Amino acid sequence: MNDMLRDLYEETILDHNRNPHNYKHKPTDTNREAHGYNPICGDELALYLAVKHGVIEDIGFDGHGCAISTASASLMTEALKGKSVEEAGKLFEQIHKLLTTEQSSTNDLNVGKLKILQGVRAFPMRVKCATLAWHTLKAALQQTDIIVTTE
Repeated sequence: MNDMLRDLYEETILDHNRNPHNYKHKPTDTNREAHGYNPICGDELALYLAVKHGVIEDIGFDGHGCAISTASASLMTEALKGKSVEEAGKLFEQIHKLLTTEQSSTNDLNVGKLKILQGVRAFPMRVKCATLAWHTLKAALQQTDIIVTTE
């Protein structure tokens, strides 16, 4: 990762950790939720979605975690408002690929500003921190009652 991209990655992670968007927000009309836990670093997340007519109208999260986990959840909630459930599922797949595969095979991904999360790949031990919110999203979309873990 070049220095300019690393600086932007670090700045974005720190900003979303200090001022997470949609944090401590549970939509009044929540109709899907899921809980996630990362036993490696202790991140815990509750994700709340208000889905109407197949569209995520509102989304929020609560919990505690490291900077990468919190920033990933914050960026995710920003990106998903107004997206269809189908689009959210596709975005999950793209972000998972972005975080877990070689860069050369992710150049074609269209994930907008979420591409900044690719910086996590430089820190392999932190990939589970970044993917926790996304796996929790998948559970909420599938309406499963299990607690999502990164193990």
